[in-house]
Order: sequence, then structure tokens, then C-alpha cells
Amino acid sequence: MDFNVKRLAADAGTLFSRAVQFTEEKFGQAEKTELDAHLDNLLTRAETTKHWTEKILKQTEVLLQPNPNVRIEEFLYEKLDKKVPTRMNNHELLGQSMIDSGNEFGPGTAYGNALIKCGETEKQIGGAERELIQSSAINFLTPFRNFLEGDFKTILKERKLLQNKRLDLDAAKTKLKKAKMADARALAEQDLKMTQSEFDRQAEITRLLLEGVNSTHAHHLHCLNDFVEAQMTYYAQCYQYMVNLQKQLGNFPSAFSSNNNQSTASGTASISVPILPLSGPLPANTANASSGFTELQNFSGSRKARVLYDYDAAGSNELSLLADEVIMVSSVPGMDSDWLMGERGNQKGKVPITYLELLN
Repeated sequence: MDFNVKRLAADAGTLFSRAVQFTEEKFGQAEKTELDAHLDNLLTRAETTKHWTEKILKQTEVLLQPNPNVRIEEFLYEKLDKKVPTRMNNHELLGQSMIDSGNEFGPGTAYGNALIKCGETEKQIGGAERELIQSSAINFLTPFRNFLEGDFKTILKERKLLQNKRLDLDAAKTKLKKAKMADARALAEQDLKMTQSEFDRQAEITRLLLEGVNSTHAHHLHCLNDFVEAQMTYYAQCYQYMVNLQKQLGNFPSAFSSNNNQSTASGTASISVPILPLSGPLPANTANASSGFTELQNFSGSRKARVLYDYDAAGSNELSLLADEVIMVSSVPGMDSDWLMGERGNQKGKVPITYLELLN
């Protein structure tokens, strides 16, 4: 018990001595031992590394998960050591909505089928995005967090010990200056020698830890390469998915178009698809024509035909069509070979043959 009291008193005395030394330094009433330039530069470099590691980590998290509420939820699950619930990302949600709506409109219709194909592609992109996030979390975010929560915290701890050893050293120097009696000076010199040795030892420990930041930079460079490679894979997958989707949609007689000749304001060429007419018959090589296309051009008399796709009449002499309805068609001498005369009850008008399938 006596030992504990003495130890407590000694610790209190040390804390008081440090506080006095620190206060006098702030008011310019005591000298301060400066760290050597190399150690000071290492400390500055470590602080800079910590600052930018935090900022890059935060912005990468925002990039991978823009929703702040979801980020907070995932952070809490991680701290509680619980599994983060699996949820559909935005691409997957959009894809599912497109698929559901396409099934509602009918997979056999042009619009319904196109929606389903777009939805499937969006879900593929969503899966690629999920792989990007998982890869980035393991190979990029985790090493950055480990540095901030592990290595740098150790550096802070040792730097604080170095600060305390420096205060002890400067307090011992001040005590020696104030000592008048020979015995007091001898005791102060002994104390100064001990505090100088402890300060030098702690400075060396801190220096070794700070020089380890070089290896941290090398490791983070490797992680950065992994992150870039993960993004490259993700964007390449997305591009390929969209190229495949564009090819599929090109088989539909719908007007998905952009200006072939227009380029962006910066002068770079824009990606475009062929322009298709908004109304009238589609070219046979771009429409998803039925196997009876030739028969539609050559038959005589009146026949039943099923409408393949919706069509909006461009004039009073044309007949609007709805996908899957059945109408009567007939050829008219002198009429353009891409058109037939269509009848629906009392309604009559020209209809494009590429929108029709002749029935037996």
C-alpha cells in the first residue's frame, strides 16, 4: 500500500512537472528542446499521409456507395460484427422493374421484349458493380483503414511518449539551472542524464516507426493498381453488355436513334446507332420481318394478317395498327410494293407490310 502511494505521488509529481514545463514554454519562459530536422520531417510526412489517406478513403466510399444512409448502416453492421444484409443495387432494381413491366406488356410484343432485354442487361451491370465494390473493399479500402486504425495509431502513441520524454528532459534542464547547492546540482545532473537517455531512446523508436511510412506508401501503390484494375474490368464489362444490348435492340423495328453525324462539343465523336424512320415501312434488312415477307409482296386477293408491332398512321390514307391484332389485307395495283391495303371493320388504309405476318 505504501509503495502504491509513493508511486502515485511520483506520477503526480511528474505530471505536474510536465504541465509547468509546457506552460512556461508557451509563455516563452523556458527553453524547449527541438527535434532534429530529419525526425521533424518524418512526423510531417506521416501527418500528410494520414490526412490524404482519410480523404481518399472517404471519397472512395462515396463513389462506391453514394447513399449516405446505407453507408452509415453498413458501418454500424461492421462495428457490431454483423453480416450486412444483401440488397439489390440501383441497376438491379431498375433491371427488375424493366423485366416486370416487359412481362406485363407481353414478351411477344416488341416493346415488352425490348424492356426484358434492357432489364436483363441492367441486372448484369448491377452484378458487375457488386463485384467492383467487393474487390475494392478487400484490396483498396481495407488496407487504407488498417493503416489509419493500426499503424498510425501506434505512431501517435509513440509520438505522445516522445513529447512527454522531451518535457521531462527540459524540466530536468531547468531544474539543473536552478540548483545552487552542490548536492542538489549532483542530483539534478543525474536526473538530466537519465531523462536524456530516455528521450534519445524514445526518439529512435519513433523514428523507426515513421520511416516505416515508406513501406506504407509502397503497399498503398500496389492497392491503387488493384483498384484501377477492378474499375477497368467493371467498365469493360459494362461496355460489352451495352454493345450486346444495342445489337439486340437493332433487330427491333423501333426508332432508337441518335445523330450519326453529330459530335460532342469538345470535338470527340459520339457513339451513335443508325437512324430509323419514325413512321412508314422499315427497310427489310433492319426490320424483324416474318418468314412470309416475300409472300406478302406477291399474293393476290384478300388475306388475314397478324400485326407484329404497333404502328401510328402518318396520314389519313394510312391505318394505325396495334400489335397482335388481326386485320384483312389486300394488294392494290400501282401501290408501292412496301405497302398493302388494310381493313379493320369499316376502317381502311395503307399499312406497311414489314409490320405484318400473313396467316393461312
